[in-house]
Amino acid sequence: QLQASGGGLVQAGGSLRLSCAASGRTLSDYAMGWFRQAPGKEREFVAYIRWNGVSHADSVKGRFTISRGNAKNTVFLQMNSLKPEDTAVYYCAADGSGVGGSSWMGYDYWGQGTQVTVSS
Repeated sequence: QLQASGGGLVQAGGSLRLSCAASGRTLSDYAMGWFRQAPGKEREFVAYIRWNGVSHADSVKGRFTISRGNAKNTVFLQMNSLKPEDTAVYYCAADGSGVGGSSWMGYDYWGQGTQVTVSS
């Protein structure tokens, strides 16, 4: 039900915008999160957005921005100044309770992931 897209191959310093869209529902009442997982590493928090604001991981703060689209079923992750260490599969997630948070356990629904590869 969640579809993540927008990944690709980019050079260091470049930008990508990831999108997460839900079919058949609006996301405005959901807490939405982005997580990423690099090969051999655990899934890690990137950013979330919920009713009382947004939060970004320290590793992406100032470079990545999470936002909601005007269409209420889309959430974006704008990624600027990309680094090779940002290479990972990026997942969007939704929490119907509206809480979400920085732990992957706080989310009920997950998209399939989109690959982001940053070359040096």
